[in-house]
Amino acid sequence: MERVTGIGGIFFKARDAPGLKDWYREHLGMEPEADGGVAFQWREGEIPERRGFTVWAPFRSNTKYFAPSDASFMINYRVRDLDRMLDQLRAAGVIVDDRIDEHPNGRFAWAMDPEGNRFELWEPKEGPKDKP
Repeated sequence: MERVTGIGGIFFKARDAPGLKDWYREHLGMEPEADGGVAFQWREGEIPERRGFTVWAPFRSNTKYFAPSDASFMINYRVRDLDRMLDQLRAAGVIVDDRIDEHPNGRFAWAMDPEGNRFELWEPKEGPKDKP
């Protein structure tokens, strides 16, 4: 069975995303990168030479990125084999988006849980996981 290996990111809607990012920078020292997210870097337990990161990112309240979900948040889960995970979900009758996005830091896909929450699946690129 394919399993989630960790949380790749926490994304949530905010009435004033830029202001909220500023607040977190000032009060908690969370420095956003150019894309607006904060990347918390860490090392994988099983492969300590491999670096990873978890992203924290507020989105504008009118974002369509979480659609069709009405939820104010979306969680990104790390997986080892995105294709196997998607096949497994489809076989179980889970609603899976047909789109797969390829990015320099890996491949991404989306699905819905039974309560209508959209979630993102991320298969990171092989090798060291430095934030690009």
